[in-house]
Amino acid sequence: MATYIVGDIQGCFDELKQLIDTVQFDPTVDQLWIAGDLVARGPKSLETLRFIKNLGDSARVVLGNHDLHLLAVSLGIHRIKDKDKTAPIFTAADKDELLNWLRHQPLLAEHDEFVMSHAGISPQWDLTTARSTAREVEQILQSDNWAWLIENMYANQPDLWSDDLQGIERYRYIINAYTRMRYCFANSRLDMACKLPPNEVNEGDLMPWFELPNRIKLDKKILFGHWAALEGHNGEHEIGLDTGCVWGGVLTMLRWEDQQFFVQPAL
Repeated sequence: MATYIVGDIQGCFDELKQLIDTVQFDPTVDQLWIAGDLVARGPKSLETLRFIKNLGDSARVVLGNHDLHLLAVSLGIHRIKDKDKTAPIFTAADKDELLNWLRHQPLLAEHDEFVMSHAGISPQWDLTTARSTAREVEQILQSDNWAWLIENMYANQPDLWSDDLQGIERYRYIINAYTRMRYCFANSRLDMACKLPPNEVNEGDLMPWFELPNRIKLDKKILFGHWAALEGHNGEHEIGLDTGCVWGGVLTMLRWEDQQFFVQPAL
């Protein structure tokens, strides 16, 4: 059995299939972990959703910001972005089945040796807090009250975690940390504006979330996606797998057992 982890697919289904063929992925014995953003700017978001859903227990998925946006579009809260190619999902016969499956996916997935989320783990959280906060939001997203959560999740505040946060402010911080976070200030406040690569940032104490000196270190490695401008990241405590396939880069897959990386250039 092998465990494969892939970065943001964003509808780049042909590249995903090529990678799967390259590593000879066998869903009867192997597992495929996907670090969020299954859909959006690539040409085959519908095919991607169908394929991963049909893998059943052989796939482990976490939700990304584009996946949550798709749910918002399904509710009429937002329109499809001009650059997104998700319209075929909304005319598909299995639309409701696919969207229902999607909203039942977690924000945090855990392996014996690593954890995976789309954007990372809040620098203020230990593993126990990360688990519990993810479950809080997942329970609402998987309930009959999920539309309320999606409708009210769009804002950049609060940007600092406190155990005293309640209601939608608490849920909004959790969602932003798991699906939108890139940079933080030295005091651990999230910055939602900057998307530049770190070597182009000159904004005082702004730094990648995983470089904060006061970050709580987990006893498991963190695997994440979301940040194409990093062009991949392989740190001591975290691995970033978004290498911008949808922007003309490559789709990256990691085989956990031997730490081998596989890449597929955009087709």
